[in-house]
Amino acid sequence: MMAKMPKYSAEKLRKARVLIVEDQPMMREKLVELISSQSDLICCGDTDNPGGAINLIPSAKPNLVLTGLALQESHGLEFIKDLRMRYPRVPVLVFSMYDESLYAERVMRAGANGFVSKHGATDDLLCAIRRVLDGGISLSERVAAHAMQQFFARSSFAPGSEADQLSDRELEIFELIGQGRSSRQIASALHVSVKTIETYRSRIKTKLNLETATELAQHASEFLQDATSRRGRKRHAT
Repeated sequence: MMAKMPKYSAEKLRKARVLIVEDQPMMREKLVELISSQSDLICCGDTDNPGGAINLIPSAKPNLVLTGLALQESHGLEFIKDLRMRYPRVPVLVFSMYDESLYAERVMRAGANGFVSKHGATDDLLCAIRRVLDGGISLSERVAAHAMQQFFARSSFAPGSEADQLSDRELEIFELIGQGRSSRQIASALHVSVKTIETYRSRIKTKLNLETATELAQHASEFLQDATSRRGRKRHAT
């Protein structure tokens, strides 16, 4: 378990404290450097897993938790839910490479205060951090508009769509299948057993009325291509 909490001077204690939870060491180091370079922010700790973050919170006393979704030990969505139960007053901002159109609303339902794509600019992340620290919600204009539409329509996704039928974990695995990854590769990436992934694959096939592994792989690939295509069209539209 990796978890670090730096020491502070009296000056630094007046800065907003950000706890970083990021699975990739290089990305975590860059985030620590970025946060620490800001005049109004300070990294009060960093870790690669939810357990380490939960253990750090009492002593680190973060004003905000910045977390990814692909984490050691458990998925980021489960971490957010756990964090909301244990520390409901600590805001959470998600910083992820996952598809914003599929996951932004899910992280909000889990209890996060915003979603920032790793594909965006550094300034986008810093603006999002400050907005959440100021008590606001941070979502891209496109996702915020879509969320408002779905709120009034009382549905988060189109009726009958794959995203609507699958749980958070199932959707994550479905996307990884669509990327062509094997059960062993997915198990390694998510830090679970191959047997667990096979169980999820079986559940997904049942929910989507698919019979074979080949059908599942083809369906997942088509779904991922369609999501990527929609995202590209929306970018060009803006």
